[in-house]
Amino acid sequence: MRLLTLGGTEFVGRAVVEAALGRGWDVTVLNRGRHPAPPGARALTGDRTAPGGLTALAETGGEWDVVVDTWSAAPRAVRDAARLLRDRARRYVYVSSCSVYAWAPPAGYGEDAPLVEGASADAEQTDYARDKRGGELAALEGFGADRSVLVRAGLILGPYENVGRLPWWLTRTARGGPVLAPGPRDLPLQYVDARDLAEWMLGAAEQGLSGPYNLMSPQGHATMGTLLDACARVTGGAAELRWTDPGVILEAGVEPWVQLPVWVPPGSDMHDALHASDVSRALATGLRCRPVEETVADTWNWLRAIGGVAPQRADRTRKGLDPELEAKVLAAGAGS
Repeated sequence: MRLLTLGGTEFVGRAVVEAALGRGWDVTVLNRGRHPAPPGARALTGDRTAPGGLTALAETGGEWDVVVDTWSAAPRAVRDAARLLRDRARRYVYVSSCSVYAWAPPAGYGEDAPLVEGASADAEQTDYARDKRGGELAALEGFGADRSVLVRAGLILGPYENVGRLPWWLTRTARGGPVLAPGPRDLPLQYVDARDLAEWMLGAAEQGLSGPYNLMSPQGHATMGTLLDACARVTGGAAELRWTDPGVILEAGVEPWVQLPVWVPPGSDMHDALHASDVSRALATGLRCRPVEETVADTWNWLRAIGGVAPQRADRTRKGLDPELEAKVLAAGAGS
């Protein structure tokens, strides 16, 4: 199989490239040249936000079995790539997001749930949900419904993460001492390891799949308890997890998902939207999710290998809780 990855050097894109190379595929990467392509991939340089940014693709004359595109800004960049490649590639896999569903989708929502309105394939950058939906529309415009795969991913974790969620928890538990653990301990989580996401996308290309797929683990594949227990264990066991009632956390003004990454309070619209989707379609077509302990351990090993400081995307908010606020909430929880 011949793969073209638009991106391919960070997080999900890198996982896709490494998985494809592991299968013996012929891999081409187009990116801005800020990071080297994984060894074994052919590198092309181009900035999709600049005039002539796809010139390197236009001049190669290459053809591919599948294109994987992880773009999350102005949809017109996806539109331009899809138009250029529609006669030179068999399938276009666009990494979208469960954020494309109209807020707030109910627990158990599937791929037929209502979508956000106001998105366009021709748009400049607006907001994340409409940008991702616009990217979907651009892929559909270029390749049609029968040759497009719309990967509606949820929370993505794993090695190379440049968003700051799991790396923050690992860094925090490595520091040790009392750790604010947002309850309840058995709160079900949904996420996907970037490597499992990559393997599913390559399998989707091999199977000739098309259409939208919710891509994350089955609800309850992990819980806040199994996630944070794994973090505490792999970082040396110096952390003392102090499970705290959600009401205490919210009353203190802590922002779910951002200041306490991954966590959103049970029974909320956010939890239904982020941790309660129907993923039966992806499971039926080959999605396999590794244990949370493996994701955590591999991410910790990667983080230590790069010096303990994870890369951070400039277009994403920084995650994590200030130590002073953490101490304040812990004190409030102890007195409740």
